[in-house]
Amino acid sequence: MALAEATPLLPGADQLAFLDVDSKVKQVHGYAKQGAAFGYTKVRGLHFQAATVSTPLAAPVVAATRLRKGSAGSGKGAASLFTEAIGAAREAGAIGTLVARADSAFFSAKTIAAIGRAGAHFSITVGNTKTVRAAIATIAEGSWQPIKYPNAIFDEETGQWISDAEITEIPFTAFTSKAKKWQLTARLIVRRVKRLPNAGDGQGELFPTWRHHAVFTDSPFTLVQAEAQHRGHAIIEQVFADLNDSALAHLPSGKFQANAAWLALAATAHNLTRAAGALASAFHAKARTGTIRRTLIAVPARIASSARRLHLHLPARWPWAHAWKNLWTGTGHRLRA
Repeated sequence: MALAEATPLLPGADQLAFLDVDSKVKQVHGYAKQGAAFGYTKVRGLHFQAATVSTPLAAPVVAATRLRKGSAGSGKGAASLFTEAIGAAREAGAIGTLVARADSAFFSAKTIAAIGRAGAHFSITVGNTKTVRAAIATIAEGSWQPIKYPNAIFDEETGQWISDAEITEIPFTAFTSKAKKWQLTARLIVRRVKRLPNAGDGQGELFPTWRHHAVFTDSPFTLVQAEAQHRGHAIIEQVFADLNDSALAHLPSGKFQANAAWLALAATAHNLTRAAGALASAFHAKARTGTIRRTLIAVPARIASSARRLHLHLPARWPWAHAWKNLWTGTGHRLRA
């Protein structure tokens, strides 16, 4: 990707990067939309998949998109999408450790095998199946450890985090109902959160009950690191929000292929906007694309002509003047006083 070569789009990708895949149903109206159907959201729409690449230092950019029928399953065709997106991530500079993350809709033997063949690690949520529940039941009570969880309180007297969130891990063999070539043993990271008692029921808690969340992964990182990194998968929702706030506010055509092209262009526009932010300033490098458009692109400037030259008069005391100049010079322009 030439864009990545010209801009600091993914700093740190030569060490660690994350590839996130998710899907979303985009609601459409009318019966003339090709491919529109009712899916798991119970609304008429078209169902698209997207893959994003990010690093601990960089906001996500879109690596691949795919438009499907509204009734398509979330994980349908995910194996080839992961393969395509991992290839794009490598070309964009993600040559270090690459961890592919997804939710339970993408948990399949074919998908995980494709991620491994492409040279990436996987971290995928596992559904609350009978096999997983049986594995969790074997966990020794003393193996759980508390984590720094949102809203946790640090007790200075004991030097511990007081939290109802605890994590542990056990070896787990997935896809045991399939042929041997598809079976895979890796780490099952389990997070448990205490169920809160119903308020006003007049009865105290007799014994603690827990909600369990499991992740199947071959991550090379420690338990605490791998669990926290997987929760970072939610960053892809930021991209979906950005797309909804811009070109993907609607799918304009009745033709399926035209809407597929529109989706690809929306992703391209998102990446170009993200590149502009990366060139402008550290603030814009991680800002929402709507903020970048408002502060750097929709500039309240005045164009004047003098001596056969065009002059751009920027507003006085403009707080984003320095960032805008960085963007202007970073794209190969020269500034004249």
